[in-house]
Amino acid sequence: MSAFDSFNISSSGLSAERLRMDTISSNIANISTTRTENGGPYRRKIAVFQENFDNVLNSETGKYEKKLLGVRPTEISEDQSPFEEKYDPGNPDADANGYVKMPNVNILTEMADMMASTRAYEANVTAINDEKGMFTKALEIGK
Repeated sequence: MSAFDSFNISSSGLSAERLRMDTISSNIANISTTRTENGGPYRRKIAVFQENFDNVLNSETGKYEKKLLGVRPTEISEDQSPFEEKYDPGNPDADANGYVKMPNVNILTEMADMMASTRAYEANVTAINDEKGMFTKALEIGK
């Protein structure tokens, strides 16, 4: 493992959590959007990630090994849970019975996801700062 691999892994985590927070922010901003370009109410978005590996040749064994590069986004998927129906006969998007389909966004879920994402972001920042501190101490020892 290279000295800077941990920086790369933590920085990929920062980028991933930023994307996750942007997605959650979009969900919160569209919590009342009943008409989209697709014709229906806004559908909640979810950021999906996976591990990011690379095959690297080990110079000692001569075999290829997987090297962890961090995480990477794979897609922004749509939550397929059903829409909530709200009685609002004055709304232009109401059906014949006066019900409007509302987005499947729950503010409590979004806030919990935002807190988890914020904590993960903070953990990656802490890891980067600790790594910087270790490198600084190692350089001081060499003086």
